[in-house]
Amino acid sequence: MSEAAILPESGLTLGFGEADFLAFGWFFACWIGYALVVDHTRLRERSTSAYMRGFRRRWMQAMLLREQRIMDATLHGNLLSGVAFFASTTIFAIGGLLAMLGASERAVELVADLPFAAPTTRAQWEVKVLLLTLVFIYAFFKFAWSFRLFSYCSVLIGAAPDKRELDDEAIAYAERAVCLNALAASHFNRGIRAYFFALAALAWFVHPWLYMLATALVILVLIGREFRPSKLFERT
Repeated sequence: MSEAAILPESGLTLGFGEADFLAFGWFFACWIGYALVVDHTRLRERSTSAYMRGFRRRWMQAMLLREQRIMDATLHGNLLSGVAFFASTTIFAIGGLLAMLGASERAVELVADLPFAAPTTRAQWEVKVLLLTLVFIYAFFKFAWSFRLFSYCSVLIGAAPDKRELDDEAIAYAERAVCLNALAASHFNRGIRAYFFALAALAWFVHPWLYMLATALVILVLIGREFRPSKLFERT
């Protein structure tokens, strides 16, 4: 008797097949691999985030030279509102997923009626829901930390000294604000990235091969979002 036939009886695989484990590994390999390449290699210098960092620097330097900083406070408030929106939305998503665990049997019946859907047991359904829940929990932590960092940046804007020219002190102060603002934006981007991969994980409820295809499509979309828009900034 093969190992694959023995493991389901022991409950270690919950009836998942080789395709499920392959799709699961492909999912995290793509997510982690993309994050490592985009955030920790030289390619990050060509990303939209890198170009935006230059504009953040121009913003903070211009802010120091302005007598009235109402516009800067308003712009930064818009950033905080966007992060707060996604953080609260993520909480609702987590609550909805936990509620789905109480309706597993009905959900399994609905999925079974879908064309090309792979057979799914209640235990498998619950594992898939828990995976989605963990993805959204990760996103929430990223949004929450981003919100806090943007709040710190608001303090720096409020405490910024009045300057008439960009001397060494002004440039150093602006750079501190830029680093904090860019770090907050980085965590926000990772939270948004988790949303994209959560959409790919939805395909696992139908079929593992569709799950793999959806993950690959998400990678292509993320590459397009991260690198193609940067060409627009090269013309500015």
